[in-house]
Amino acid sequence: MKLTAILASVPSPARVLLLIGGLLASLHASAETTLLNVSYDPTRELYTAYDKLFSTWYRQTNGDTVTVRTTNGGSGAQARQVLAGQQADVVTLGIASDIDALAAHGLLRKDWQSQFANNSTPYTSTIVFLVRAGNPKGIHDWNDLVKPGVGVVTPNPKTSSGARWNYLAAWAYAIHQPGGNEASAKIFEKALFSNVKVLDSGARGATNSFVERGIGDVLVAWEDDALLAVNKLAPGKYQVIVPSISIRCEPPVAVVDSVVDRRGTRKVALAYLEHLYSPEAQALIAQNYYRPADPSVAAKYTKAFPSVKLIGIDDPMFGDWHAAQATHFSDGGVFDQIFQPN
Repeated sequence: MKLTAILASVPSPARVLLLIGGLLASLHASAETTLLNVSYDPTRELYTAYDKLFSTWYRQTNGDTVTVRTTNGGSGAQARQVLAGQQADVVTLGIASDIDALAAHGLLRKDWQSQFANNSTPYTSTIVFLVRAGNPKGIHDWNDLVKPGVGVVTPNPKTSSGARWNYLAAWAYAIHQPGGNEASAKIFEKALFSNVKVLDSGARGATNSFVERGIGDVLVAWEDDALLAVNKLAPGKYQVIVPSISIRCEPPVAVVDSVVDRRGTRKVALAYLEHLYSPEAQALIAQNYYRPADPSVAAKYTKAFPSVKLIGIDDPMFGDWHAAQATHFSDGGVFDQIFQPN
């Protein structure tokens, strides 16, 4: 029997209720939650894959449809976009100080790093060098980057988290040399940045300058970006050089409380970040050249990541990100003292 015939046989009040119920069911079925993830430069491939994985998992688990949109750029620039009003449900930025800046303006809880495991850091990375195949300039460690005639490509520490990790990794190397101290580290950084050919605003822009535009002899890069270039972007044209000392990069994640409470997306936003710690997401993280936080997953990918002496941001030479940001990257800080743009 046709639906119209069935409805015609139902008393009028009941028919109205049926119609209302059908309309509500239709609205519920078509309802869709959207999330905005504001992320930093090199995570493009990772979150393209993860957003699909999460949406599938959430639909299978909760029966609801979630569409995630991720934007990328220099971490500092991305944080400023959120401060300026960009409605990010979550941020997945390159350094803790950029999220601290959001907390300082009341956009999220000040103890945000206690919300998820490992100080809200579901994956780590480090800083390595990318050189052209055959390593024509013979670059093996940080000291080779300050030699005359070596063109260095690194992003701008004022806008890029990767650039700040690069700078601090070089600082750690200088301090660990015989007789190394703050004065010698400043001299080393000044020499390094005098060899820099271009300061892009973000890490991916710096990778493009080196790989696509052919600028410079060595790219100081996130390990994940360097491995991506070697394995996928231009196989056979580049090679990764692992320095004797580098830094343990900890790109954290956070829910933007002011946005999710206004939009009613807290439940989904929490699930989005919590699921990053799941075994399937951790494997996806490793496949996108980030180091998984889960030891059991990381053990399966040990051959993918080179062994290197890593210095943490909590080392006494840095203190923590708040101290490092104030000392090195604030206006008038050490970076401004050693680098004067042309």
